[in-house]
Amino acid sequence: MSSFETIPIVDIGALGGEDPAEHAEVIRQLRDAAEHVGFLYVSGHGLADAMLDGLRRAALDFFALPLEEKMRVYIGQSQNHRGYVPEGEEVFAGGTPDAKEAFDLSIDLPATDPDHLAGNPLLGPNQWPDGLPGFREAVAAYYEAAFGLGRRMLHGFSEALGLPADHLDRFVTKPPSQLRLIHYPHNAGASDRPGIGAHTDYEIFTLLLPTAPGLEVMNGAGEWIDAPPVAGTLVINIGDMLEVWSNGRFTATSHRVRRVSEERYSFPLFFACDYWTKVEPLSPFVSAERPAAYPPIVAGEHLFSQTAQTFQYLKRRIAEGKLRLPQQSLALSSFGQEARHDGGPANA
Repeated sequence: MSSFETIPIVDIGALGGEDPAEHAEVIRQLRDAAEHVGFLYVSGHGLADAMLDGLRRAALDFFALPLEEKMRVYIGQSQNHRGYVPEGEEVFAGGTPDAKEAFDLSIDLPATDPDHLAGNPLLGPNQWPDGLPGFREAVAAYYEAAFGLGRRMLHGFSEALGLPADHLDRFVTKPPSQLRLIHYPHNAGASDRPGIGAHTDYEIFTLLLPTAPGLEVMNGAGEWIDAPPVAGTLVINIGDMLEVWSNGRFTATSHRVRRVSEERYSFPLFFACDYWTKVEPLSPFVSAERPAAYPPIVAGEHLFSQTAQTFQYLKRRIAEGKLRLPQQSLALSSFGQEARHDGGPANA
């Protein structure tokens, strides 16, 4: 991980295209960004402007509702972590509640899904608000398109690691890949303190559509680098599972959202493995010179344990004995540059 000062922009228009040389150049740029930065902007992604505008309008309409209306789909009513997240519900490793509200959804499974009936904490139906015409359709359309882009990026990162494009497809058949609609309200008196909301993402990678500045990324020297929106692009960052699979060759980059005075919306899709996927360093990246630096992790259990240590309603369920963390749960911020600086599992 380098002491980068800027985040690269990669045009992925030729990814998977008919020109082998252009495709290979995209792969090279993905590899360089994943190894040295862990974050990148992608242009040429193919997501229609009208669809992106529809998602933004849906978020504006939902967050403009009175609090009591939004609380009708409060995430604490869900058994599989879907719904409205009020301000103060999330507390990251820094110990300070995040100043934002959100609406969380994922793969929309029927209530009769066998994993949901078996009590899986992340698989099942979404909670959708009533009385917002077009909201569900606009959000679901974006989810489907962004997830399709995620599959394309999964192939790109696989090839960037020297693997066949479809090598990781078998781990992504019914994943709890979460889409969040996040609203950071206007705050004229906003002030920041180091470490607020700093974290890595728990999945394979994240695709982010932001609307305003605020995102900061930690470089290899432990410095915070601004990652403002760039017109026509999405932001993609490496997550914990890709760091483990690559045995640290790709790093889950620590990031945060600093407090800014202007109103901000953010739409991350966390591209995940199937819940029961056992994730460990892949054999091509393990050798006598570079032994496996990570113990095996069950992807869904890692995702859920990190989530349960962050959300207040899940902490209450744990305190009441209604819920238990999976065995061998890792502490928050166990990956990325912060973990390397603090002696975490990647500190090798």
